[in-house]
Amino acid sequence: MTDPSPGARAEVGYRERLVTPWWWYIVGIGVASLLAGEFGLSGVALTIWIPFCTLLPLAVAVVWWLGHSTVEIADGELRVRGAHLPLSDVSGAVALDAPTLRRVVGREGDPAAYVSIRPWIGSGVQVWLDDPEDPTPYWVVSSRRPEELVRALRAGR
Repeated sequence: MTDPSPGARAEVGYRERLVTPWWWYIVGIGVASLLAGEFGLSGVALTIWIPFCTLLPLAVAVVWWLGHSTVEIADGELRVRGAHLPLSDVSGAVALDAPTLRRVVGREGDPAAYVSIRPWIGSGVQVWLDDPEDPTPYWVVSSRRPEELVRALRAGR
């Protein structure tokens, strides 16, 4: 078996971008506008543009940053927000609907589990690990297409 060169493109079996809904930008800009408008109460006319020029781009940047993560299966690994899980350590996976996902990450969940969920995505996947050296019992990952992610995980093992 040969090692891939650094410039070689990774073989991707599944990829999903977890983007924020478009209306979050409108809400972010609205909240930033309200905060920036509060500076108008100071009575100094010159300072009114400074909060608008800083808070509005900051609001857009924060909403973009929240929604730029991906879930990916490539080169025998599940990759979520910088964390890597070899598919050889996966013992099973199940798709979760919104109520079940809330239970798994809430009171019925294990505090040692790796949780990477996004509040604007209701469904997800629970991935069980079979690594005796890893104290993490399972991963919970948000996904808009949980059944497809489970099929990709099973095919990758």
